Parts: sequence; C-alpha cells; structure tokens
Amino acid sequence: MSEMDERSPARRTDDADSGRLAALLNRASTGRDSQAWSDLWTELYHNGTLEASHPSVLPALMDMAEGDDADTAAAALHLAGALLVQADQRYETRNLRDEQTPAVARLLAAANRWRQASADRNDYCHLLETILNLEGDIHWAQDLTWGIVSEEYELECPDPDCCAALWVVIGERGCFSASEDYALSEDVETLPLHPAAPGTLDGLGRRLYELALADGHEDVAHALTYAFGEATCRQCGGRCSVVGQVVARSS
Repeated sequence: MSEMDERSPARRTDDADSGRLAALLNRASTGRDSQAWSDLWTELYHNGTLEASHPSVLPALMDMAEGDDADTAAAALHLAGALLVQADQRYETRNLRDEQTPAVARLLAAANRWRQASADRNDYCHLLETILNLEGDIHWAQDLTWGIVSEEYELECPDPDCCAALWVVIGERGCFSASEDYALSEDVETLPLHPAAPGTLDGLGRRLYELALADGHEDVAHALTYAFGEATCRQCGGRCSVVGQVVARSS
C-alpha cells in the first residue's frame, strides 16, 4: 500500500469532521436551531472530539457575535469563551489564545457591546462570564456565574477538621448558608450571609460590582456583594470567603 493510500482514511475522517462542524456552525448561525448549539457544545466542549483551533470555529463564532441577533451572539460568545479556557487548561499554555489574538479581541469587543445592551439578568451574567473567559485571567468564571444565576453554591467548609457541605443561597429566597440541602427539607437550619460592603470590594469583586451597577443590573451587583462576602458553617461555626471556596472547588 502506498504512503498516500495509508494516509487517505485519516484525511477522509478529517474531511468528514470538518464538514459536520461546518454544517453545525451554519445551522447555529440561523438563530433558530437550539439543537445545533447543543451539538456544538457536545462535540467541541464536552467530548472534545473537534479542537477549538480548527480554522472554521472561532471565525464563525466571531461572525455570529458581531451580527445583529442578540441570542445568537450571546450563544456564540459563551461557547467561544468556554473553548478558550478549556484550551488553556488542557494544554497548560495560552498558545491558542495567543495565536488567535485578533479574533479574541473582536470577540471581547462584541461581548462588551452586548453586555451594555442586555436587559435579561441571566443573559447579562453569562456575558460577564464570557468577558472573563475571553480575557483569560481566571479559570473559575463559570463557577462564579453559576451561583449567581442558579442562586446557590454547593461548597465545602474549608476547616480541615470539619469539611462539612456548605450550601450558600443568594437570591429571592434569601441570603443564607446551611449545612445540608435546604431544598430537601423544610426544617433545615440556616445562618445569614455576611455581604461585603461595596466600599471594601477590590480587584475582580469591585470591577464586576461597578460594571453591574453601570449597566443597570442592581440586583446582580447586590448578589455579587454576597458572593464576595462570607458564609458561616452551621456545623463548626467558622466563617469563610464564599468566592474563596468557589475558587477552591474549581482548582
């Protein structure tokens, strides 16, 4: 068998993968095919069968992000940011991010434009997550955002002699901590959270808080003071940083 013949099956597989990916990206760009987005997340992120460095991925997502449809743009930005963070972690380098600097800059500009225009609370939170992912300075933006959107964090007491489950709730049901899942029982004992005073926030906490206020999302800004505040463990009585435990869980 010739060298060309030996390589042919691999090339045909690559072509098939490329064709399937191109079809999914085209379907997603219409803004009316939620299944296409689900399939893209499965192939590109969850299964990792196709690399984010594939030449058609980021340019296609960038075109969608710079389009006029808010939902399509938000979905494209969310996936692009997640893929870049995944590549950073998988290869322990920023090579892909560095190679794609112009595309990343355009994606970030689009994310900031849509952030300022977003009225929906959860969409806004995901855009904040996307911005942090595109910037690439932290790898736990998804976990931080998840708690704000779902209104709860499932953490662990950092005291090595305790290590109890620590449920932190931030939302319409109140702002409190519990040592067991409050949703599974009506008599779970809770303790109030200790929010950070806005004037004491610094670094990322201050930045996100001020962005949310400036963009008219006072409820998100309020929730962030609790995320960057402290919770009390019901079992041992110790207090800990909520975001500190989010980071610990993400490490």
